Amino acid sequence: MNRYFASAAFVAAIAFSVVFSACSEKKDSTLNQDQSFENVKKNGVLVMGHMGDFLPMVFMDKDSNFIGFDVDLANEVCSRLGLKLELRLIPWADKEKALYDGAIDCIWNGMSVDEKRASTMNLSDPYLTNRLVFMVKNKSYNSLDSLKGKRVAVQKASTAWSMLEQSEMKKDIKEIVLFETLSLALESLVQDSVDAVFGDEVSAKYWNVLNNKDFVALEDGLHNEFYAVGFRKADKALRDTINAALTSMKKDGRFVDITVKWFGK
Repeated sequence: MNRYFASAAFVAAIAFSVVFSACSEKKDSTLNQDQSFENVKKNGVLVMGHMGDFLPMVFMDKDSNFIGFDVDLANEVCSRLGLKLELRLIPWADKEKALYDGAIDCIWNGMSVDEKRASTMNLSDPYLTNRLVFMVKNKSYNSLDSLKGKRVAVQKASTAWSMLEQSEMKKDIKEIVLFETLSLALESLVQDSVDAVFGDEVSAKYWNVLNNKDFVALEDGLHNEFYAVGFRKADKALRDTINAALTSMKKDGRFVDITVKWFGK
């Protein structure tokens, strides 16, 4: 692990702890009999909060419909639970507020697990592995040291932004440039207004293919992380029910079908 990101192991440990805590909390939800799933079932709708532009998890097609890997997963879960799925666009920086204000039932949009999110939300079991990478256009950039004195773009309110802000690398780069979405950050790289983009490999590589670009990921400064669905702390029953549906999808192959559709493997 590169010295700039020595804390990555700690964050990864947090992600793994979420898996085990989720398993242990399932017993509590059975005992407490919270009504979070029953309330959603009564309404007949699961309201899923998303940022609207995060390839290929949730994004808009040419007909202005939101599609993506997470949309397909959530639709399949809702089908198995007898629910309709409602997609609700939310400001990503205010996602926790939207959740606790009751505007949405869950946050489901390639949301990475980190210490803060694990403490403020009830997270599902991780369902996808991702890496944070530095994407570059100019091949003269081949290491983190080559980015010293350069401008690095990152998505606002992302785990990549938090990690970069807290890293030793921050003092060596010229400027951290914030964008509302990773797609906009990558577009700034096309225009040469930044020298690199730090963000989710899953999304950056999909954007690469979609836009016929050949940006490459540096092979240092990498960090493994996990995506999970976020619920209110009290909503253990809803989380456990959706966890169970995702587990059944993995057992019967439907999860793999959706994965192959969007990632080709």
